[in-house]
Amino acid sequence: MKASVSVQLGQQLHLTPQLLQSIRLLQLDAQQLQLEITRVLEQNPMLELDEELADTADAGAVPEGTQPDTQLETAAFDELPESSMWDVAGASWNGEGDDRMQRIAEPGSSDPCVRVLQRLALELDPQSLEIAAFWLEHCDDAGYLDGTHEALLLRACARFDVAAERIEAVRQRLLHGEPAGLAARDLGECLQAQLAALPAPCAGRPLAARILEYCLPALAAHDHAAIARQLHVEEADVAEAVRLVLSLQPRPAQAEAEPGDAGYVVPDVVVWQADRQWRVALNPATAPKLSVNGTYERALAQAGDGEGAGRLRELLQEARWLTRGLSMRYDTLLRTTRVIVERQAAFLERGDEAMAPLTLKEVADAIGMHESTVSRITSGKYVQTPRGTFELKHFFAVRLEGASVSGAAVKAMVRRLIESEPAARPLADDAIAALLARQGVHIARRTVAKYREQMSIAPARERRRGAAPLLARAG
Repeated sequence: MKASVSVQLGQQLHLTPQLLQSIRLLQLDAQQLQLEITRVLEQNPMLELDEELADTADAGAVPEGTQPDTQLETAAFDELPESSMWDVAGASWNGEGDDRMQRIAEPGSSDPCVRVLQRLALELDPQSLEIAAFWLEHCDDAGYLDGTHEALLLRACARFDVAAERIEAVRQRLLHGEPAGLAARDLGECLQAQLAALPAPCAGRPLAARILEYCLPALAAHDHAAIARQLHVEEADVAEAVRLVLSLQPRPAQAEAEPGDAGYVVPDVVVWQADRQWRVALNPATAPKLSVNGTYERALAQAGDGEGAGRLRELLQEARWLTRGLSMRYDTLLRTTRVIVERQAAFLERGDEAMAPLTLKEVADAIGMHESTVSRITSGKYVQTPRGTFELKHFFAVRLEGASVSGAAVKAMVRRLIESEPAARPLADDAIAALLARQGVHIARRTVAKYREQMSIAPARERRRGAAPLLARAG
């Protein structure tokens, strides 16, 4: 056997215990953080709860002497790629080492898109997962595509440099996944996907599919007789199929709502207005401060290398890592929230119609970090404002194609126009589009119709005669 020598250049990603802990602390929600701090206080005598810092007025202040280390640590973990891009077989790209990613807890976000992507990360390759994130990023709150399918498909092809067939295949995976109906182009496609996902046998499903395909206007008008005549079936069969359709979820994103919601949250950040300026501070109740026990630290320094000193020094080092990791978390959360409040100040002052387009990348560039860091720190974190308490993810809105406003703002405008319309003369979709154009927002009539359906608002002809809309049960 002939021996040979070869040189190979490779790159590996090594995750130190300190780096892993920093990432984990960054993405814990308030309840998880409280449990983690309770656990370490019980296990590490070198740590103590710093009551003095917890009572300071500026809850977001970083203790003196820790800022340089915090900045270095932030730069270190911020250079990591997205968690979905990491090699889950180990701590390096070639799969060597133990499964360290199992030590990073998943954030408990209330954002349905985040939880869908977390499930898909177990099934899709990294590029397909990025494509899925693209489709979900361009979905509205109800789960429908926030823009024309053709335009989004072309944009995705240019962005990922892959064939349109693969881009569409990922959308179909979302459409027919769990929950069924996500990333649908319209109501008909959404309900068709949910029909296909029903377990077999399912009485009335074939007729329900035909109704959705050919008789959607008659279905919205509750005209069972017209449906029976058009499809040449019995009216009793139509009634059974309609009951099946009404059992579906016209807003698929709501099906992914957090189970067991208690109806209240404890905010991580508080925002208020003073002296005509928006102020931001961490909530002391969700930002506990830990410090190293000075008495034990001095005693250990005088103990030398006696018996048991080695284990105590390990605990001391772990305590220092944890305090720096908490400072990193609080500093990143505070900086991120300040940028969000600055960009969405108009929303805080005037409401939904002033919601500005905002992306993770814009916030990441403003604070000098990676998009993945902003995604982690905003998942499961809540901010209390004069307009209510929201998850930080709520403030990210996709720009409406061809306009300078967000889709969420346009939807609020449509709702306001309908709520203020004359009772005897309700506004048609093209009239709403014309009124919005006068305000500088140019959108198509079909876009108005899509937003109206997503808000469970009936067409103008049904609002005039006061009939109950088909989607009223989805409000």
